[in-house]
Amino acid sequence: MDVKQLKALVTVAEVGSVTRAAEVLHLVQPAVTRQIRTLEQELGIPLFERTRQGMRPTEAGTVMVDRARRALNELERARVELQPTPGVVTGLVTVGLLESTTDLLAEPLVSVIAQNHPGIELRLMTGYSGHLQQWLDEGDLDLTLLYNLPSTPSLNAQPLVQESLWAVAPPWDALSPDRPVPFEEVSTHPLVMPAAGHALRTLVDAAAARAKSQLNAVVQTNSMWVQKQLVQAGYGWTILPAAGIAADVARGELSAAPLCEPDVYRSVVLGTQRAGRTPPAVEVVVRELTDLIHTAVRLGRWPSAQLAENGVDVRHE
Repeated sequence: MDVKQLKALVTVAEVGSVTRAAEVLHLVQPAVTRQIRTLEQELGIPLFERTRQGMRPTEAGTVMVDRARRALNELERARVELQPTPGVVTGLVTVGLLESTTDLLAEPLVSVIAQNHPGIELRLMTGYSGHLQQWLDEGDLDLTLLYNLPSTPSLNAQPLVQESLWAVAPPWDALSPDRPVPFEEVSTHPLVMPAAGHALRTLVDAAAARAKSQLNAVVQTNSMWVQKQLVQAGYGWTILPAAGIAADVARGELSAAPLCEPDVYRSVVLGTQRAGRTPPAVEVVVRELTDLIHTAVRLGRWPSAQLAENGVDVRHE
């Protein structure tokens, strides 16, 4: 088993065709076919199903592709770290961002790393907290933002921010940041809600239970972008973290106000892996991301957010 075989395996799985994989890898088609067949013979099991629609990984192939991709990522990480420029931190760092924080943090993080640490290559992945935690546990992320999560045996969770959830409505409903909205009032409107099982939905359902309110969810979605689009179109209200709607409110595309009676908060933490050595490049990105978050809160760019005090989360019931 060699690196060329692993690259062929991952590329064929990604593009679904030996012909297209050969183009991507700048090889002739028979060479890619030979690498896949040699790997299958070595493992003693088919890795692909050859169908009219193209090459589809078998169950075993899916496992092998996942492992091969991680191995190639680690080799690329080692290559970058072992060819440093004196005095310059180098490396490949994969960062997970909560979908609600991308408008606030993605471009500033890329900018500060490019300006201050040009030897670091960033990879940004976005998702919901549960997915990001899984990717961190599996080694696909070096660090990630998560919420409402304590440290576990596999990861360190550094509390960063506590922010309130906001009621979000179309502009013509004229919600205002300086006039909190009781949860009972929100429950009188049709709601565009996160799908059941989503961590944000769990927070909202718990608040509804405390307020003894029945929610009228007319649409459920796993996309924050879809939530906002449907609210803008007038299908109902929704509930989202303040960071995720600040820009929309500033542009006049949505109106929003903090929830009250009860107040509803989420705690944002920075998750990193416990096991193994932390590369210098990861330490640099952790520091820069933390500084960006602190600055955003202090300058009011992250509405209704509070910094964790001395690394300890501040919780309100």
